Amino acid sequence: MKIIIVGNGKVGYAIAAEMAKENHDIVMVDSASAALHRADNTLDIMCVEGNGASISVLIEAGVRGADLVIAVTDKDETNLVCCLIAKKLGANHTIARVRNPEYRRDADTLKQEIGLDMVINPDLSAAQEIARILSFPNAFSVEPFAQGRIDMIGFQLAEQDSLVGNTLSSLGVPRLANVLVCAAEHEGRLLIPNGSFAPVAGDKLYMIGTKPELQKILRDIGRTQQRIRSVSVLGGSRTAVYLAWELARTNTKVRLVELSHDKCLRLAAQLPHAMIIEGDGTDSNLLQSENIFETDAFISLTDRDEENLLMAMTAHRMGVGKVVAKMTHPNYIDLVRDTGIDSIISPKDITANQITRYVRALANGEGSAVERLYKMLDGTVEALEFNVTATSAAVLDQPLKDLRLKPETLIAAIARGRDIIIPGGMTTIREGDRVVVVSKGTRLEDLKDILA
Repeated sequence: MKIIIVGNGKVGYAIAAEMAKENHDIVMVDSASAALHRADNTLDIMCVEGNGASISVLIEAGVRGADLVIAVTDKDETNLVCCLIAKKLGANHTIARVRNPEYRRDADTLKQEIGLDMVINPDLSAAQEIARILSFPNAFSVEPFAQGRIDMIGFQLAEQDSLVGNTLSSLGVPRLANVLVCAAEHEGRLLIPNGSFAPVAGDKLYMIGTKPELQKILRDIGRTQQRIRSVSVLGGSRTAVYLAWELARTNTKVRLVELSHDKCLRLAAQLPHAMIIEGDGTDSNLLQSENIFETDAFISLTDRDEENLLMAMTAHRMGVGKVVAKMTHPNYIDLVRDTGIDSIISPKDITANQITRYVRALANGEGSAVERLYKMLDGTVEALEFNVTATSAAVLDQPLKDLRLKPETLIAAIARGRDIIIPGGMTTIREGDRVVVVSKGTRLEDLKDILA
């Protein structure tokens, strides 16, 4: 596919890098020559310097023959104008990044009136992911499938967990009957586990099932599940605003620390149920006097990775039960993991995953398309949700034990009507099902791609 990306910031670069891996024809448009020079030197893409909302620049980039135009500059209005012009000039599909909370209620109208095919909001997506993680305090990641009826959680095994040292098959039914361990990082190796897999302390496991069953299995292995009732947030960013709105639905108390006086006034108006604290979030006297670390969770959401890293480490050292940090720099992400802080949020990576899912669905317009995509274990393992159609006849109505699947490919869960099925060997896939597949090292666009 020919894809034009307008805006070579962190999000634009991450999308370009992901799309280049998928072997698409990428053209990057940006008015900053230095940013384009970096992309040109590190990615297999073409670059065009200029204003992405300019008709002549878009034509130079090849918009008339573009399958997809993605506008992700730092200005919402520029992104909207760019997509409007691109659609008028012949681009088949357009995606705009729209971050301003004021536009949130207008997303559907914008799509209809401007012809947008997709609106992405990295700040909102990051806030929703943080809220999901807080619903599973023992997990470092939570990804929903089947419209939220299935969850995949990632958690790290501790020495006292009863899973340690036992093969999955020895745990038997019914203990693991309603959940499935579908991926693992085991002693430095990334794998799709089978029944003979015996996890050890320190392993990272990914488990899929319904929320009640996942919570039950966590209790069974020795994890106490204490509900998050109070949260401290550092930084009055857009993500923080969206997060406070998400947490208000569960009556979670929020304390938000922000240095800017003007921003504090705006936050107080936007978030009447949150406590807004004006001050320097790195000031130990302020942190102590306002009891910032005496909450169930601490979320670091400033615009500076260094500050997020420092304060997350401080909160972890002070004994806060759940710590989440926003990170954008890949080197910092690795550093944070080494400190024991497991929940790291990267808005640019979340957005890149959303775009990848959409592009794969476009590339497979007539098959069982990718409805959702989640990358884990440094992107080496993917979990994909497919909406099953009659075009996937090769996998329909046959016991799974009779299907010849590609190596390290696993059918992890099936949503059928109101039922959630953790499949066994005699389970069959039917038309209309939503199927979650976990695969290592294989790029799947259609459900049929799971077959060897």
